[in-house]
Amino acid sequence: MKMLEQILKWFPDDDLLKADGYDDAIIGIDDSSLRLIYSVKKCIDILIADGLSEDDAIDFFNYNTKCAWVGEKTPIWCNDDL
Repeated sequence: MKMLEQILKWFPDDDLLKADGYDDAIIGIDDSSLRLIYSVKKCIDILIADGLSEDDAIDFFNYNTKCAWVGEKTPIWCNDDL
């Protein structure tokens, strides 16, 4: 079972904010804020699989996704490829 499916099963009545296109990069949830946690490495890998070069994927992710503030439910980005 994918992580998102498990989370939705655990928190069926909660309004979770997802980042479009990155469902497979979800690695968990913060219990206190109910913010989804995403793997930055997996997000970059998704962009590369969609046809971007590694450098372009990193630039796109950092500029268009990671830096976007969409309210108190903004996802948490885990830098897991240091």
